Amino acid sequence: MMNVEELRSYCLSLDADVVEKFPFTAFKYAKDVLVFYISGHMFCYFDINDLSNVTVKCDPDSIPELEEHYDWISKPYNGNAKYWIGMDAYRADNETLKQLIRASYEIVKEDHKTKKTHNKCIRNEVRNGVPDTHRQD
Repeated sequence: MMNVEELRSYCLSLDADVVEKFPFTAFKYAKDVLVFYISGHMFCYFDINDLSNVTVKCDPDSIPELEEHYDWISKPYNGNAKYWIGMDAYRADNETLKQLIRASYEIVKEDHKTKKTHNKCIRNEVRNGVPDTHRQD
């Protein structure tokens, strides 16, 4: 079982660019939710006073199998259940918990790296006057 500091340390150890914030302090029931971001997008969040639902992004195709195999995996806390899972850190084994947090980090980092590269290519094409090859006249 991991405690809050171990979870926090692990999330921060994934990349020097990981940022942690308490973004929901204006909301009574979410003021203690700690969120970890990479490239400005969240990959893990949990209430520091209740680790029964550590929420991470997940490959949608893997979610049913994970929920069936691990009784400590459930629906996410306030997230889209198609893309996110909740994990009970009190009952989870540390290695699998870490693997799923790392996978979430990788999914988010790769997803936004791809979008950033695509957007940069489009900006360069526009700046350099490359004709729109997709336009149908």
